[in-house]
Amino acid sequence: MTQRPQGVVTRGTTNPNRLRRVDNWIVATCGDRLRSAADPLVVDLGYGAAPVTAVELRARLAAGVRSDVRLVGLEIDPARVAAAAPAADPPRLTFARGGFELAGLRPALVRAFNVLRQYDERDVAAAWRTMTAALAPGGLLVEGTCDELGRLGGWVLLDADGPRSLTLAARLGTLDTPATLAERLPKALIHRNVPGERVHDLLRALDDGWRAAAAYAPFGPRQRWTRTVAGLREAGWPLLDRPRRWRLGELTVPWSAVAPR
Repeated sequence: MTQRPQGVVTRGTTNPNRLRRVDNWIVATCGDRLRSAADPLVVDLGYGAAPVTAVELRARLAAGVRSDVRLVGLEIDPARVAAAAPAADPPRLTFARGGFELAGLRPALVRAFNVLRQYDERDVAAAWRTMTAALAPGGLLVEGTCDELGRLGGWVLLDADGPRSLTLAARLGTLDTPATLAERLPKALIHRNVPGERVHDLLRALDDGWRAAAAYAPFGPRQRWTRTVAGLREAGWPLLDRPRRWRLGELTVPWSAVAPR
């Protein structure tokens, strides 16, 4: 019996290359897990009114991880599924109706971007549990949000045991201050950017470090950001990534470092 899609229709706004930052991070960070999967099935949940970001994700994974990746784009709105049909390339890329239950699929990887942003914070934990329960053994979920052009983003990496890490990412050439990353925190954290919460402490430390690294500005925003993030590590923040990722405008910390109190 087909499961009833769980969730509500999102606004559906999207743009080409909007999700390139998270896609490239997935290739670099989750690639080994996908390479070792018995079935390289990936779900793009809530791809929106146009399938462009699903097409891009499949292409990036095929080029950077394994050529036999199969991607299924899921949408609750049947009209969006029908509109995406011309972009399908079965069995490599298909589209179907589904929600948080993942349409009965057992993917090795799920990307759910700009979906939970439109829900209440109290709905997040249940949505996470529903999606991670549907993963194949060892599967991963990447859930988060970004701005309309993909310049600012934040996402959580989860497995069957729950959230593992938070990543913040920015296009450094247009970054005025790291404080603007607060606007693109995942739904689980966006209302927690207040004194007394760990994610507030992180953003404040990042912003303070950015100001302290002002002397690096003449060498470019990449050098300034790298110095800022290095300062966080020196101050005791448990960073999970290394300078190679920092230079791309990224920062990853364990979930325990930012989890709501």
